[in-house]
Amino acid sequence: MSMYFAHLVLFNGGPTGIITTFPVFFLGVLMQTLVMAELASMIPLSAGQFNWVAILSPPGISNFLSYLTGWIVTIAWQAACAAPTFICSNMIVALASYSNPDYDVKNWHAALIFYAIIALAVLVNTYLGRLFPSIESLAFLLHVVGFFIVLIVVVYLAPKTDPSTVFDNFINGGGFPTTAQSVLVWTQPLTSVSTQEGKKLSIDDRPPERAAEEIENATRVIPRAMIITVVLYFVMGYGIIIMVVFCMSVEEVLTSAYTFPVITVFGQVTKSQNGTVFLTSLIIIMFACGVFGLLATASRMLWAFAREDGVPFSAQVSKIERRTCLPLVSIGTTTFISLILGLIALGSEATFNALSGLTVAGFYSAFIISATVWLWRRVTTPAENLPWGPFRLGKLGVPTILAALVYSWVGLIFAFWPPIAAVTVETFNWSLVVYLGVIFLAIGWWFLRARKTYTGPKTEISSQQWMKLFERTARVN
Repeated sequence: MSMYFAHLVLFNGGPTGIITTFPVFFLGVLMQTLVMAELASMIPLSAGQFNWVAILSPPGISNFLSYLTGWIVTIAWQAACAAPTFICSNMIVALASYSNPDYDVKNWHAALIFYAIIALAVLVNTYLGRLFPSIESLAFLLHVVGFFIVLIVVVYLAPKTDPSTVFDNFINGGGFPTTAQSVLVWTQPLTSVSTQEGKKLSIDDRPPERAAEEIENATRVIPRAMIITVVLYFVMGYGIIIMVVFCMSVEEVLTSAYTFPVITVFGQVTKSQNGTVFLTSLIIIMFACGVFGLLATASRMLWAFAREDGVPFSAQVSKIERRTCLPLVSIGTTTFISLILGLIALGSEATFNALSGLTVAGFYSAFIISATVWLWRRVTTPAENLPWGPFRLGKLGVPTILAALVYSWVGLIFAFWPPIAAVTVETFNWSLVVYLGVIFLAIGWWFLRARKTYTGPKTEISSQQWMKLFERTARVN
């Protein structure tokens, strides 16, 4: 990743850009979450988004829109599983280089560590599957404790930056026509971090709806969990951001010899190699714990979509191993994809960054489809004919959806934006190419086979409420 994150976050936007736009980013994500929480409360099905689209879309296009949404979100999660693993492995290599200046860093070292982290994630998701909830709870506790350790140490030891350098220090390093455009560019890596890296400062980013069919009282628990997750992420994330911008030297971070600026920041603050290693190791462990959850989510999303016959070899991928009741084939497929992406990153950092951008674009475009069909359903169906769940936005529903859609379109556009105005082959954001490639692949498979076999969600819904919804949907259309 080189200086990718530091370059875009500080080089485009600067400390003031980070401080001022993060709350806006939080409000946008909160709007998205409220919309999805309302849908999850109504339709608490595994792999929610493509199921929501199938149920709420006009009958003539529901299968295709559901299928396309399923492909987009499934591929996005596959890419999301590999991204934090890559960052974690490279951070370990960077920390080794910091601890031992004579260490000769090789790309394949990071690749082997990448494979080791994936292997550990597979172990947690299979052999230790019964202990997975407990491991997740311990990981959450570690995130909270780690957050306060880092916060207290840095705030106590670091010299404080003058407020003027924080609140009046926009940087337009990319040479964009306006500072505002430069600031918007930095939100792309932030979105990437928040969606790919398992909410490294709070809890992992697995969508609660992925396990909806396994949760008791899901219509209440899932929306609450989704909203609490986002609020916790904002509080803890913004706290860390304020701490960092007040306690770091921007110039030293941008010119640091280390591939991850957090090492430079901790070195500046602690003035101790051992202290720097300890704090950085906490972050590495948080990343690794996030990988465990991301592998679970990516494999579960693939399994759920294969269950609907949406991907090649669906019959095999959707199998559940009887003894463990785990989707071992989908776990293995996700693992294989992650290992391949690790090799791609080894050969081409630009290619891997494009795959990371695919995650952002995938999540946002999938949300746009599901929110749009939900907006259409709300305005064309009388409210009394919709089977509302316990969590309902009421009169704020339509304005919330519209606000979330505006935010999502802006985020989608800037997911494809280059980090520098003077675009070259090296600086071009190849995410758009990868994204369109996935779309064309999905459409190709649709015409080749899926249009004859994919019929939307096949999950048996026994609730009388849903039977009435289907009947009313038929009458409305």
